[in-house]
This record gives sequence, C-alpha cells and structure tokens, in this order.
Amino acid sequence: MSNLINNYARNNIEFISGNGSYLTSIDGKKYLDFGSGISVTNLGHNHKDITDIIIAESSQLLHVSNLYLSTPQEELAESIVKESFAGKLFFCNSGAEANEAAIKLARLYGNKKYNGKKDKVLSFYDSFHGRTYATLSATAQEKIQNGFTPIAQYNRFVAFNDIDAVLDIVKNGDIVAIILELYQGESGILSVEPLFLKQIREICDKEDIILIFDEIQTGMGRTGEVFAYKHFGVEPDIMSMAKAMANGLPIGAIIAKDFVADLLTHGMHGTTFGGGSLITKVAKKVIEIISDKELLNDVIIKGELLKSIIEDKLNDRVTFHGKGLLIGAETRFAPTTVVSKCLENGLVVIPAGNNTVRLFPPLNISKEDILIGANLFIKSINELD
Repeated sequence: MSNLINNYARNNIEFISGNGSYLTSIDGKKYLDFGSGISVTNLGHNHKDITDIIIAESSQLLHVSNLYLSTPQEELAESIVKESFAGKLFFCNSGAEANEAAIKLARLYGNKKYNGKKDKVLSFYDSFHGRTYATLSATAQEKIQNGFTPIAQYNRFVAFNDIDAVLDIVKNGDIVAIILELYQGESGILSVEPLFLKQIREICDKEDIILIFDEIQTGMGRTGEVFAYKHFGVEPDIMSMAKAMANGLPIGAIIAKDFVADLLTHGMHGTTFGGGSLITKVAKKVIEIISDKELLNDVIIKGELLKSIIEDKLNDRVTFHGKGLLIGAETRFAPTTVVSKCLENGLVVIPAGNNTVRLFPPLNISKEDILIGANLFIKSINELD
C-alpha cells in the first residue's frame, strides 16, 4: 500500500533515466518522449549545457533568501525582457504561483487606482490557470472547481472567442483584469482568434483593464516563438510563464509593465525559494538556447512535418490544433485510451480535453525521431480502429 495521496491517475510505468528525446523505464524499455513532461523538458533530457550548470552551481550555492542581491536573477530578467517586452520580473516556483501573482497585482491596481470599485477578474470557459485557490477560481472548468467551492467571488466567466459576451460583462465597469491563454492547453490546444485578441486589447486600453496572458504552457519556444503572443501582434500588460523555463527545474515568473509592477512594494508579496541562483542560471541558459532563430524556425518546420506524416496515413481520422510543436491531435477516442495504446507502442503522449492528446516533443528533436514518433502514433490509432 502506498503512503502517497491518491490524487494522480498514474500509468503503470516508472522512468528512471532520459537522454535527448528518449526516456528509459525501470525495466529497460525505451520510450520516445512526445510529452516533454507537459511542455517542460523542451530541450530534451540530460542536455549537456544544462547539466553542466547544475553540477557546477550545486557545488557552490543552493540557497540564500531573497533578502539579498542576486545577479543571476537580474541577468535572467534582462534576458526575458529582451525576448518579450519592457517591464519588471517577479520569480516564483510554478505556473500557479505565477498566475496567483498576476491576479494579485491586477487586484492591487484596481484597489490603488479605483478604491476597489474595479475588482473582478474575467476569464474564459475551458481555461486552465492553476490549482491554488485563486487560480482554480479563475479556471472556468467545473471539474477543476468541484469539491473546492465556493470559489473566489470576484471571478467572471464568458465563452472563449466571444467578443459580445466580453463586452456585456465589461459594461458593468468593475472588471480589473482579463486573463487568457493563447492556446487553451487542457481543453485540446484551442487557439484564440486573432481578431478577438485584438479586440480584447482595444477594450482593455479603453476601459483601463489589465490584460494578462498565461504563457505557462505556450512559452519557451514551443510555438516557434519564444513567447506565443508574438504570433498575434498583441502585447499584454502582465505575462505569466513557468514549465519549460529551466527545462525541468521548478521556476515560474511574471513580467509586468512598469505602471502596474511598480505598485508592488516591499513586503507585499514574496516567496522563499523563487529565483534561486542555480535555477535562474539554468533558465538563462534555456532562454539563450531557445531564442536562437534557427531553432525556432525548425520548430515550425518540424511541427508541419509531424502533422503531414500523420495526416497522410490517417486522413480525416485526426484533426490538429495548435502551432509549431504545440500540437493537439483530436481523434474519436478518449485521450486516456490513446495514451495507453501509445505507451504500449513506446510513445509518450499527454491527454487533454475534447478527445485530444498533446504531441509535445522536445524542440530540438531530430527529424528522424519525428518520423519514428509519427509512425508510432499512426500505428497506435490504427490498432485502436
């Protein structure tokens, strides 16, 4: 009997090592990793540059508190600003904490400027923003909120890509922030419509609403840009990030424009472990690697190659969503069924909503392994049929 709380539906496989795009299980079987830990190990397993930093830094310094100066934090913040927009960074440990900080910062803006009269946060059905109390309250999915109600009462929800519904909510004058994913990862990699996003930005500018982009799953090169918002030409006021920032080590962050970031002063928010020197040095190396234009161009090429191989053999039995190597493959089968069959054939994929599985191989995967993975996926779907 396990002493672990039974909150995960675990597959009956234990991985003990990884190298490049492959994982090895405890019984010695190799699996091609098309999950990347849910878009976390975007540079694959056992990446030499990253491992070297971990080894070197772990022998120097594991922890000091945020009560002291940190050059690695400053350098990482500078790298992120360079690849996104002008603003200030706060480092934490996870995506949920990043979204929590973004929500708190927006609420602070409403309280400071409008004396609390603008205090509601608008998010979208089928979104996923985390599992802390504030972030599950902003996650407009009943299955995430079940058992934990009542949720925070400052949240409002409307349908994704429905601008009329947004306008109807905003006219009340109490919305302080709109938070959205550019691709709704947990619901099948559903994309925001470009016109809708542009209209949201215009509404936020007109009504003095903070626009928050949740780039926790879409960031760090997965769509062929360092951050996915670059595809849409619309810039947020606050952006959250996490997952692939340190290729498997825990870190999250928000970047916020100065007009809102400067409201957060000493003692108002913090974290014990966020932004440690080991992790921020690793994250700086990750940013350096994934911001390479050739790598980012290859992400688009590899994504199209993967889809074309599968489409050629499965025809209308699969529908794709997403961009680059952020791929949702929708079939007529339950995601868990597809995951199990793929594992049986040596391929790791990740379930999502709406009969979709996520195909998230490492960004630096070889084209040969793209071909192998595509054929393993085709084999799995054919066996299910």
